[in-house]
Amino acid sequence: MTTKTFPLSQARLEEVVKEYPTPFHIYDEHAIRENLRGLQRAFAWAPEFREHFAVKATPNPRIVQILAEEGAGTDCSSLAELLISQAAGVTGEKIMLTSNDTPADEFQKAIELGAIINLDDISHLDYLAEHAGLPGCLSFRYNPGNLIEGNDIIGKPTEAKYGLTREQLFTAYARAKEMGVKRFGLHTMVISNELRTEGFLYTARLMFELAAELKQKDGVDFEFINLGGGIGIPYQLEDEPVDLAAVGSGIHKLFEEILVPAGLGHVRLAMESGRAMTGPAGWLVSTVLHEKKTYKDYIGLDSCMANLMRPALYGAYHHITVAGKEDAPRDHMYDITGSLCENNDKFAIDRFLPQIEIGDRVIIHDTGAHGHAMGFNYNGKLWSAELLLREDGSIELIRRAQTIDDYFATLRYPGSLL
Repeated sequence: MTTKTFPLSQARLEEVVKEYPTPFHIYDEHAIRENLRGLQRAFAWAPEFREHFAVKATPNPRIVQILAEEGAGTDCSSLAELLISQAAGVTGEKIMLTSNDTPADEFQKAIELGAIINLDDISHLDYLAEHAGLPGCLSFRYNPGNLIEGNDIIGKPTEAKYGLTREQLFTAYARAKEMGVKRFGLHTMVISNELRTEGFLYTARLMFELAAELKQKDGVDFEFINLGGGIGIPYQLEDEPVDLAAVGSGIHKLFEEILVPAGLGHVRLAMESGRAMTGPAGWLVSTVLHEKKTYKDYIGLDSCMANLMRPALYGAYHHITVAGKEDAPRDHMYDITGSLCENNDKFAIDRFLPQIEIGDRVIIHDTGAHGHAMGFNYNGKLWSAELLLREDGSIELIRRAQTIDDYFATLRYPGSLL
């Protein structure tokens, strides 16, 4: 069983709301640091281990800065994410660019920053050389096809637009060597929100055996192997968190069994976790505006799927509590909704909760990754603020709420003053 808590008392929350009206996402700095430290402890045995935080999960320079202070680099998929890394003080090969269908300006910025470039397709090698030049260190993303099943979030590898086939990898590394690249890595990303230890061990075995074969047949002496992210979090109370110690220990055995005999015992390991670093350290805080009773009992919040779209997109579960009613009986069944003109704008369906009243503060848990980041402006809804709960208990505004003036700022129309 997993216990879901919120780091602010009801009284402290009300103080915060007076200064920063709901809805907002709030992150716990201490929890974020501890999540990264736990991952690092699990791989303390490795010659060198680096977490390249997946910026897409929580694209805020302040969050990236906190993780960088603990030794993390970044995994970027766009120009904006490269710029966020730079703003947070992350440069050089602590950055990996792992984009797809990549435009020239992204490659150019990555080269400027000295980043590791991880190519998604064999054809991108010539495109990169022509438009940006070759990096100091290059890797390719492996798509293992039907060797891995995938899931609803990441999809089946055989149907994914990402990565190279096994056969293409051998051609790609040989071609890169011919073009003058001297330093290489190997990458994959094939699991998402995985809770089973065996899922990570299977990926590691797959990658270690592939690296050993590439070294034997093509003479590729890898500097690193990036096992991707995909470390899940216990969204539901009955879920158990990933046993990072077991994952690290199991991968250590595979490292000794496969890589060391292949002459790759020097290879450093990397991961690109996002969800596991910030997901359980974030909450969406909303206020109840309305209760509607028709065929069902609906509770309407001042937030909507523009603030958290995972439940509508994936049918994802997020635990919900009501401030001050954490220990009250969950004896009322509600649909928890937002105000978008979409019937799937629901954070929960047929959820048993304490009796809810207008003005209650509703806490939606585990929104620290892929929460605010997936926001949008449909129906003219505005992005919420992001707050940081510092380790000293203070509250820091790390992104102000979008205003209606922001929304109109890019519009051009007859009669406008813009």
